[in-house]
Amino acid sequence: MKHLFIINPAAGKGKTLKRIPEIKEYCESHGYRYEIAITEYPGHATEIAKAHCSQKLRIYSVGGDGTLNEVLNGMAGSESSLAAIPCGSGNDFIRSIVGKDIPDNIIQSTIEGSEHLIDYAMVNDRYFVNITSLGFDAEVVYQARRFKKLPLVSGSMAYLLGIIITIIIRKNHHMVLKIDNEEISGKNLLVAIGIGKYYGGGVYALPDAQIDDGLFDICYVETMSRLKMFRLFPKYIKGLHGTIRGVHMCRGKNIEITLDNSIPLNFDGELILSDKAVFRIFPKALPFVFPADI
Repeated sequence: MKHLFIINPAAGKGKTLKRIPEIKEYCESHGYRYEIAITEYPGHATEIAKAHCSQKLRIYSVGGDGTLNEVLNGMAGSESSLAAIPCGSGNDFIRSIVGKDIPDNIIQSTIEGSEHLIDYAMVNDRYFVNITSLGFDAEVVYQARRFKKLPLVSGSMAYLLGIIITIIIRKNHHMVLKIDNEEISGKNLLVAIGIGKYYGGGVYALPDAQIDDGLFDICYVETMSRLKMFRLFPKYIKGLHGTIRGVHMCRGKNIEITLDNSIPLNFDGELILSDKAVFRIFPKALPFVFPADI
């Protein structure tokens, strides 16, 4: 089997490039066939994955959740498998597999890992594997991106700063949320829909989510005062928000959200503007590499 490592040099403030010698040394010492491709612009990881996935191989995303999303959008539906070597600021999806603390030997254990079928999904015309959110939370991602560019600011710290700024400038949006045969209409602060548990640099948004159960986990939060928002988010970060009044947790397969105007839609850390989001899940359709000893 051939191993293709797609490396995003912009992820993790340049940490990914420091991983190249380790990848080369391990593959060569174990006699593995491998290739390293370095992305040059946004969307390049998708192009690289698409160009290679006609042959069956293992494709490694070396970067953050945005890089993983790009690679997924290039290889989804092929016979190749997907692996993640987390080197970004958030590294959230892999936490649903290895836990909140990522092992130090993640490169070696991933190369020696085994493939398991997990779910992946589509929102509008884009694939995703972790969490899509809109409303308040997508605005937080937008603000957090600005803070991530600052030196010494971690992914979780950037997300926390993004929350504080977004609370100050908060906006509530009227949404029509359809979950299977149920329709919910009203003003909501945020909606998070996903397969994985974490996003935003370790925020435990969907604590009951399973990556292979064929269902979306959904959290939607009704509009609330700024004071209550400051009380909500410390619990939201820790996964304790389900008991708060106005927070709703549920599951479903067929989901559609319609809004009264275009707002940011965040999927796996990538942002687009949209006034409608239609979700589709592909149960146990993605061969994903679980690190060894997990």
